[in-house]
Amino acid sequence: MTKAIMTKPENVAPEHFIRQIIKQDLASGKHQGRVATRFPPEPNGYLHIGHAKSICLNFGLAQEFSGTCNLRFDDTNPEKENQEYIDSIERDVRWLGFSWSGDVRHASDYFLQLYEYAVELIRQGKAYVDHLNAEQMREYRGTLTEAGRNSPFRDRGVEENLALFEQMRAGAFDDGECVLRAKIDMSSPNINMRDPVIYRIRKVDHHQTGNEWQIYPMYDYTHCISDALEEITHSICTLEFEDHRPLYDWVLDQLPVPCHPQQIEFSRLNLNYTVTSKRKLKQLVDEGHVNGWDDPRMPTIAGMRRRGYTPSALRQFCEMIGVTKSPGVVDVGMLEFAIRDDLDRNAPRAMCVLRPLRVVLENYPESSSEELWLSAHPKDESLGKRRLVFERELFIDQSDFMENPPSDFKRLTVGGEVRLRGGYIIKCERVIKDGQGVPIELRCSYDPETLGKNPVGRKVKGVIHWASANHSLKVQVRLYNRLFNHTSPDSGEDGKHFLEHINPESLVVLEGCVAEPGLVQASDALAYQFEREGYFVLDAKDSSSDALVFNRTVELRDSWAKVQK
Repeated sequence: MTKAIMTKPENVAPEHFIRQIIKQDLASGKHQGRVATRFPPEPNGYLHIGHAKSICLNFGLAQEFSGTCNLRFDDTNPEKENQEYIDSIERDVRWLGFSWSGDVRHASDYFLQLYEYAVELIRQGKAYVDHLNAEQMREYRGTLTEAGRNSPFRDRGVEENLALFEQMRAGAFDDGECVLRAKIDMSSPNINMRDPVIYRIRKVDHHQTGNEWQIYPMYDYTHCISDALEEITHSICTLEFEDHRPLYDWVLDQLPVPCHPQQIEFSRLNLNYTVTSKRKLKQLVDEGHVNGWDDPRMPTIAGMRRRGYTPSALRQFCEMIGVTKSPGVVDVGMLEFAIRDDLDRNAPRAMCVLRPLRVVLENYPESSSEELWLSAHPKDESLGKRRLVFERELFIDQSDFMENPPSDFKRLTVGGEVRLRGGYIIKCERVIKDGQGVPIELRCSYDPETLGKNPVGRKVKGVIHWASANHSLKVQVRLYNRLFNHTSPDSGEDGKHFLEHINPESLVVLEGCVAEPGLVQASDALAYQFEREGYFVLDAKDSSSDALVFNRTVELRDSWAKVQK
């Protein structure tokens, strides 16, 4: 089935089907008129843009309907989990603007209750210890078109199963030697109902419980009971769990749990030019293709935060794309639209010359300078003014000068004029070049009668940005682009590995850039529009008081589509 690609931004929040379900439940009095959701990430990696959609949905619905939302870590696989991931997830949820109800919860908080419920299933004759190995279990399980077969251990008696399960807990068996399975229906057309494993042996320490447990519950068994113990009303998950819902309901129907939450599935966020598999993201990190989970090219929330994306823009993006049951692919341009829209309204302006070319104003008095005050934002006077110093020696960008320009070039040429943003009109008189014929300095003149007004009798079309030679900051600028240059890098549709689609131009580092002095006060909490260049934010992780680093958040306009054509 071909997936539709969403490209058109919408400004109105859609009335999606989960909102409608909750409104109907509240109107009917279902769940005693309560709304209780949860966000249950696995602490085995950093959260990515897909998790941002789930965070905004679960926490947002709880806020909208005056309910609660729990943060619960699904920590049933200690081999792949650690505290770093837990800390990062808590940080991401807070940064997006949400607060969870009560204390942080863990599935491991319920390990004893989960064990006791498993014992209850055994007593009811609805669970048994199985000694089939993994290969045999796959063989007995059957296929989508062929029913499974009962395990030869399926008809063990209750007392034998209770004793074996206790031995599993005590560490009497090795990893993989046996498991506890629910006894449901090996002929079910839903493979998830063919006696699923609910406990396995793992002799590893857990980051929360230490070496207390030798066995750990499986996700499908743990998740529904955890929801019930927390009295969740609407258990919202992605569409791949739709086939797991009968098992979710079966487990709860067998046990004396406090309530029976309602599982609701929605389509996950698929973004083109992006990989969101945690395994593949971890591979990018472990193999050094990126500089950590928070590399600004990564689709992780930490990476987007470091790149200068804003919480409000991500929340708006998640609202724009809506919530449906139909799988689809969202154009990454929609995300960039949301970022630009937010930053255009809120980012103060500044000037930074990325590739400096020295300009000497020969008729400007030596050892003189003057203050110029420019608006920090053309549409928001509340942001105030910013101070620049105008003097004899300046820098402009190399791209703003051409000796032999095309007819539509509106910047500086030999004998031509251009206005410096917020300053005077200058004219290039001659060019100084190095031994290879490359311009290294422009000798110019300025018109002292043109500050804040147009010259009489001539029209100057071009306006360029600039920086003082002696009253500016030397900074490093990192130009980030999309990490992948293929619309679906991990689809395998062209027979290539996803790593082969890494964009070699995803990061360009520029040294010796020249920025206006006010940026010395920049922080990673506020992005700036570098006029004519894009939106940038201070990289607090790699910056120091003597060496500031700025990351490009997004360009002023979407130039990617033109490049791909």
